[in-house]
Amino acid sequence: MQIKLLAIGKTDNKQLQSLIDDYQKRLGFYIKFEFEIIPDLKKAKNLSEEQQKQKEGDLILSKLQTQDVLILLDENGKQLSSVGFSEYLQKHMNSGIKQLVFVIGGPYGFSKDVYNKAQGKLSLSKMTFSHQMIRLFIIEQLYRGFTILKNEPYHHH
Repeated sequence: MQIKLLAIGKTDNKQLQSLIDDYQKRLGFYIKFEFEIIPDLKKAKNLSEEQQKQKEGDLILSKLQTQDVLILLDENGKQLSSVGFSEYLQKHMNSGIKQLVFVIGGPYGFSKDVYNKAQGKLSLSKMTFSHQMIRLFIIEQLYRGFTILKNEPYHHH
């Protein structure tokens, strides 16, 4: 299995990008991982929230292959502990899927089409974080999940 993370818009904070790169590299020791940025929409100011969600949704869906399992990072999603998340990853690996895709939406969330295509929703917290921070948090949690599965000490630090 491989894991892909899709996010809208690039990270312009150099320190944050450096942390993302670090965890991405660490994660690569456990699983094939790809982090793909979907560029911000041009002229988004001229679009309604609904139009923006629709256009972003079309871009997200265009990045998927038919057999991908799509999981949305969504404030109304299921919350898991880090151990629960590692078990969630293991269950997906055991199911024999080729690619698990996590998506961080744009500022207004996801279009109906994206919700309809998704096989699950996860929430990292009841708190709201910037879309930039969520990237770091999900990559760190993926890394943590694999260290838990391998019984490595990172989880308790």
